[in-house]
Amino acid sequence: MQCPKCRGNMRTYERNGVHIEQCDNCRGIFLDYGELETLTRLEAQYHAAPPPPPAPGPAWGAPHHGHYGHHRQRSWVGMLFST
Repeated sequence: MQCPKCRGNMRTYERNGVHIEQCDNCRGIFLDYGELETLTRLEAQYHAAPPPPPAPGPAWGAPHHGHYGHHRQRSWVGMLFST
């Protein structure tokens, strides 16, 4: 298959059930029919409301050994292209 932009060779990758074509020359990304909708649906699921919080923990004054770090939330689509 040839790239519609630069006529370079296209390579097909499969990520989480989505087929993505990428040009070896210009590095353009191309999707087949319906794949953008699939990516949009997967992104919405990734950012869906979190599950309810767990049951209350130990009573006040009990030892606590937890640490809450701040992590930047990544996009599912960003993880799709991270490798």
